[in-house]
Amino acid sequence: MTHDEIFAKVQEVLVDALGVDDDEVTPTATLTGDLGAESIDFLDIVFRLEKAFDIKISQGELFPDNVLQNAEYVQDGKVTDKGLTELKARMPHADFSEFEQDPDVNKVGEIFTVEAVVKFVEAKLG
Repeated sequence: MTHDEIFAKVQEVLVDALGVDDDEVTPTATLTGDLGAESIDFLDIVFRLEKAFDIKISQGELFPDNVLQNAEYVQDGKVTDKGLTELKARMPHADFSEFEQDPDVNKVGEIFTVEAVVKFVEAKLG
């Protein structure tokens, strides 16, 4: 599948899972901030991606869990260097360039863009 074909399917999954319009699901749209996804929605998104692409996604593989609850990884409301290293290792599909400038724990959701999901699926299919 091409990048555009994967994007189109991911877009369809997100439209169905989140009840948003096609034109809202752009590559740079964040799942939580722009598309209004909540934690419960991530389970639905993973399920729908598995079905749409016939892939298996392990728990915490697409959206890492337990990183932000670890005191080694978050201190004073900021993701530590060690936490950033862990997030990057678990999310090679995401772009951390902006987040690294201000690793505020409340901005972690900005990492979860539509493009990050597309790159994740590409890697799974590859």
